[in-house]
Amino acid sequence: MRLSDARAIFGRGDDESGGDLVLDGAVVAQPGAPAEGETLDVSGCVLTPGLVNAHHHLMQSAFRTLPGTRGVPMSAWLPAMAAAYAAAGIDAELIARAARTGIAESLLSGVTTVADHHLSWPAGLAAEETVPLARAAAETAAALGIRLVFVRGAARDDPQEAAASAEAIVAALLPEHRGGVSPDGMLQLAVGPAGVHSDPRESFELLGEVAARHGLRRRSQANEQVDVEVAAERYGRRPIELLEEWGWLAPDVTLAHLCGATDAEIARLAAAGVTATHAPGCDVPMGWGVAPVARMRDAGIAVGLGTSGGGSNDAGHLLADARLAMQVSALAGPQLPAREVLAMATSGGAAGLGRPELGSLSPGAAADVCAWDVSGVFDEGVADPVAGLLWANPGRRPRHVIVAGRVVVRDYALVAGP
Repeated sequence: MRLSDARAIFGRGDDESGGDLVLDGAVVAQPGAPAEGETLDVSGCVLTPGLVNAHHHLMQSAFRTLPGTRGVPMSAWLPAMAAAYAAAGIDAELIARAARTGIAESLLSGVTTVADHHLSWPAGLAAEETVPLARAAAETAAALGIRLVFVRGAARDDPQEAAASAEAIVAALLPEHRGGVSPDGMLQLAVGPAGVHSDPRESFELLGEVAARHGLRRRSQANEQVDVEVAAERYGRRPIELLEEWGWLAPDVTLAHLCGATDAEIARLAAAGVTATHAPGCDVPMGWGVAPVARMRDAGIAVGLGTSGGGSNDAGHLLADARLAMQVSALAGPQLPAREVLAMATSGGAAGLGRPELGSLSPGAAADVCAWDVSGVFDEGVADPVAGLLWANPGRRPRHVIVAGRVVVRDYALVAGP
């Protein structure tokens, strides 16, 4: 496939000049390589790697703008959401419907890889009975054409049951894999408790053992409002101290949120090789804090971006959240340039997933591409079209989206249907 006459190309290295981008099947071809198949006219567009939503809760797409869940402390938000889940009844049908909404929204917003930290599991299910719930999300993602990272999470689950469930999900969904990733790269599995506020040391240890056996990434959340409060009340410690003690500060671990991380904590995370995910579209409007992203990046921590779930963000528009991240960055450190935030939304998130082939348009990278039309009135007067992706036209959506060399959004519409 040839994408012809782009105005600018971000993510292929230092050269952002426009021109053509050639895809060789599911990977980006060498410059000047012959193209086979379709030629897609992207004149007037900026090309970027597909965005990587490194932290989402897809099931929350079915629970947006609920009364009593906006602008409230996390200690009130969590039980309100739990009550809504209980009233609805969590099953494979609900998970599939919510995933379809969240994934469709993601693709239409330029996200080609989404990490779904699934935390809500009906109590008392046998390990094999949890597999259909995970399969519902995986099959929905496959049908729409997005890359899915399904995180078998836990939130107040029995530690033994959570670990057995994770084992069963790996055996059923990825019987043959390398490092928790399917051979075609479209499905990845990971594990991770919600945080020290909800899960005991045993959950972290047992899920960590599952990860070690299967080469899975580990993911959790830290330093959110309630996380800090509960850690202080229950343990007399800070969350990051506990995670280090429990063996969850390591290069295979990604921590989401990290609001108000101190300089000492940032140094500890950097020394351990932990990666981070910033979720300003959740944390800022809810009043839960701001992560010191610039200081984390300056310390050498790879930082990605995530929307978090619809129960707190109400949207899964990662580019809009990238714009917000850029705008609020000065509240917790130096202002972040637009290109750095775009890198967070692409290669930064990929680093946290252990997926160097994602988030780039260099030769050999995965053929995940977004074409953003910058030729209209909303971009008039913009001197730098790459920076303008964030500064101008709030809420912009990509004209075309390609995942693994396949067009999944064409002319602003899902190819797979609504």
